[in-house]
Amino acid sequence: MSNAREKKHAKKMRNQPANVTLSSGFTAVDERGTKHHNGNEKSFQYQKQESCSGTPQHQQPKLTHVPSESCANEQPSKGQCKGEKGKGQAGWRGGHQGAAREIPKYITASTFAQARAAEINAMLKAVTQKSSNSLVFQTLPRHMRRRAMSHNVKRLPRRLREIAQKEAEKTEHHKKEYSKNKCRKARRCHLNLLLEFNRRQKKNVWLETHIWHAKRFHMVKKWGYCLGESPTIKSYRASYRAMTKHCLLQDLSYYCCLELNGKEEEILKALSRMCSIDTGLTFAAVHCLSGKRQGSLVLYRADKYPEEMLGPITFIWKPEDGTSTTPINRKLWLWTHPTLKQDILTELKIVCQCVQPPEATAFIPEVALTSHEEKIHIKQTENCKKRKRDDEEKNTNPVKKIVGDGTRNPFQPYSWTSSATGIVVSDLTMEMNRYRLIGPLSHSILTEALKTASVYTEVEDAETVLHSWWVETCKKPDSVSVHHRQEAIFELLGGIASPAEIPAGTILGLTVGDPRINLPQKKSKALLNIEKFQDNEKVRQLRLEGVPVECAHSFIWDQDICKSVTENKISEKELNQMRSELMVPGSQLNLGHRESKIPILLIQQPGKVTGEDRLGWGSGWDILLPKGWGMAFWIPFIYRGARVGGLKEGRIHSRYKGAPSIPDDFPDCPAGMLFAIEQENNLLEKYKRHPPAKRPNYVKHGTLSPFRCPWEQLTQDWESRITAQTESPISPHSSANGKSDSGRKKLCVVESEQEQKHETLKDKPEEAAEMMDTHSPDAAVTVDLKETGVCGNECGGTRAPFCVLRSRKLLKWLAAWCLPVGRRNQAAFRASRMHQPELTKATCLSILHEYPRFLVWVSLSLLKKGNPELHTMICIPSKDDFLHLNEDRLYCGPQESRHNDPFKAKARKQKEKRKTEKQQKPEGGVAPGPAGELHCTRACAEGAPGLWPGPLPDVTGHCSRTLLGFVTQGDFSLAAGCGEALGFVSLTGLLEMLSSQPADQRGLVLLRTPASLQYRFARIIIDI
Repeated sequence: MSNAREKKHAKKMRNQPANVTLSSGFTAVDERGTKHHNGNEKSFQYQKQESCSGTPQHQQPKLTHVPSESCANEQPSKGQCKGEKGKGQAGWRGGHQGAAREIPKYITASTFAQARAAEINAMLKAVTQKSSNSLVFQTLPRHMRRRAMSHNVKRLPRRLREIAQKEAEKTEHHKKEYSKNKCRKARRCHLNLLLEFNRRQKKNVWLETHIWHAKRFHMVKKWGYCLGESPTIKSYRASYRAMTKHCLLQDLSYYCCLELNGKEEEILKALSRMCSIDTGLTFAAVHCLSGKRQGSLVLYRADKYPEEMLGPITFIWKPEDGTSTTPINRKLWLWTHPTLKQDILTELKIVCQCVQPPEATAFIPEVALTSHEEKIHIKQTENCKKRKRDDEEKNTNPVKKIVGDGTRNPFQPYSWTSSATGIVVSDLTMEMNRYRLIGPLSHSILTEALKTASVYTEVEDAETVLHSWWVETCKKPDSVSVHHRQEAIFELLGGIASPAEIPAGTILGLTVGDPRINLPQKKSKALLNIEKFQDNEKVRQLRLEGVPVECAHSFIWDQDICKSVTENKISEKELNQMRSELMVPGSQLNLGHRESKIPILLIQQPGKVTGEDRLGWGSGWDILLPKGWGMAFWIPFIYRGARVGGLKEGRIHSRYKGAPSIPDDFPDCPAGMLFAIEQENNLLEKYKRHPPAKRPNYVKHGTLSPFRCPWEQLTQDWESRITAQTESPISPHSSANGKSDSGRKKLCVVESEQEQKHETLKDKPEEAAEMMDTHSPDAAVTVDLKETGVCGNECGGTRAPFCVLRSRKLLKWLAAWCLPVGRRNQAAFRASRMHQPELTKATCLSILHEYPRFLVWVSLSLLKKGNPELHTMICIPSKDDFLHLNEDRLYCGPQESRHNDPFKAKARKQKEKRKTEKQQKPEGGVAPGPAGELHCTRACAEGAPGLWPGPLPDVTGHCSRTLLGFVTQGDFSLAAGCGEALGFVSLTGLLEMLSSQPADQRGLVLLRTPASLQYRFARIIIDI
């Protein structure tokens, strides 16, 4: 057979099963040794016998040539046996003798049927199996292809439609599920959009401004909400400029509001157990109790101060009416972060002696559908064709749910009553919107975007008007007088240069009209009204005393009024329809009595109130709105020039103010502990994603914990250092000039201790395995959870082994002691008035006896270049560092010597040893080596070489400079023009450092980032 025929035969056999053989052109030999041509021809001997038989010649087919014996034994060549080619394939014609010789006498039916069935299956498989990865419509010739064949199967030929339908049903070609039921036009219908949005916010609740943010922000899922992290455009400097010169807008509606309703004495008595006057003003402060100011404090578990902190809150008292002489119930609103809500709510129910409502525990909350709703639900869930609405469904409209109001489950209790004290605790989360405007022009934007509601002079019947509550209010002269006074004060705000000029926490109640009516045609920037900026008596009184108590009243405290305002809101569609019917396009609408009246509450935010630099920076206003009116106020603020910020901008704002961020900077509360664990997991996962050559080796940098701050071990180590110092007269800083013994030899000591521990556990493999599991970096999280007590409510509460110092008296002492001599002279008179003691050893011991394991919140400012980062180490400078700094003012700081990484070498040796043992014993298991080596191998095998694998040694003396604390947030400050940071230091270490430093250089520390060996000088400041 020629090469061409061989290639053709190989091409035919390429996709055939192994048990199917096609006929070939060459000779095949059967089992009896008889040669055949093409697999179907009879033997030539049989043909010769057939020709000699007695069959008549006219009955035989034409056969002009009978092959000779030579032709039967040899394969025909080019010139031989030409008559046989093509003529011997006319089918089987055999006589009786030939048939008897070729056909078997009997066959087994089952075996014969199985053989034929296998051949048929192989044939069908070969026919249906595709020979390429292309789809069906791609195998058609180009002249038969049509547009959209992959989407419409009917455009294909009928013979290929079934195969194309099977391809379309495969999982990789599946389209979105909702595309089967509804077309895009139906999905984009407003009603269907609301239903889809409500379905998508079952796990993470949306705010009312979610859709606006989702188009312009990077969204993150945090704390049960879907929030905007940062804008998609570069906005770091622009946001800072807005906070400094213009206005930055933030949506804080995810903050939770808890309401306490009851007698004033009972509320104060219950809440006094959760706070202390040592930390500042409490719920009983005069200005806050009257309702004219907003207060802030830190809550603790009942009678546990200064331990077991729950978190910071802000609170507002509802102002008294003043007309009634009998004691009435007071209302108190507590605003807290969503991560702190559950712990605070649980403790409030305990101190107020509240019980669960009986209907909440009587049944399991399951949604029961009526027969009609069940039919509709079944029809909607079926993946079938489009259906027409039934006659019964034409008049039944599904309940319209406000976007963002997804936190309230009707089957879960949100109100708890105490029969003993009469206090009612209610959860008002997502019942109000809260926006924050930051910047000097925030009140200018408020005065331009909002207009006070007009008073009805012609009083109509309250039943015929949508806003009946406002009609009833206009009938009362006292309420109208208060409304006019609030309007006058609100107009005065337009002439004040900055919100910081008003007393901190000032509250102003208002009732305004619909802000969508005053919306400008184009975006503009609200500026300060110079005409109103006059130094008259009213402005001076407003700056000194703030808003009067009667002007702090607002109808937003009444839930019935807020519900009526939300339900009677005019939709955007109706407003646009009325605008289109105006005679003069673009003119202002006049709705008259149909215009909505919205009660709001304005709360002044003081900004930076601690320290001496940039006082009042970042001040602004918070505005409280009824739910459902979020976007109606959001867009007018943006059209007046407000720039929108997210969570990232909020953290920048708190860092520039020097205030701790929630829950990042509260390590002694349960939410702060959980946040630290989650942050460590995220950073560790990010670290493992990089190869070892592209990530820092923190062991060589001397960084024991680069992804979390070991506060517990820091306070314990400092306590043990002071205890050892009292027993021995050696100063802890005597070896600080060079590499201390505890710093140089700590690694070897820890290794020997670990080897001794593992040797003792050799006889106990279960304990050894348990110990090795806890030594891995991933298992450190579980160990920390058990050690710190973060077990949730099942463990009976959470308690940290350390606390943060919040005593204002002691913080003032520390703030004065941290100042050098030159700056202390300026505050000498201030210190004498506070009766501040001198920093002596006796004073330090008395403080440490009362506050043994405490952290201090500090702010740090770098003297020269440097950019502090997260988890930057705060260290104590040595005497040589001060000498170098005095000799050379351009001296940046010392440098840490590179440490050794013995874990890497041990892991490599153990890996090679295991490899050789595996080659020698392929069938048996690997012989276990020393426990210490297994521990090192486990740490590196888990993908974390470069990290300290086991329990941390002494963190204070691991490096050449004694560790004092860690930075929780830091970066280059655009306000100060240098690197600034915020963090915590050990109170014990701070007192030890201040007592040993020179008087003219007191308060200087060293900062070193986790991935650097360079120390940089910084000044420590405690702002009060």
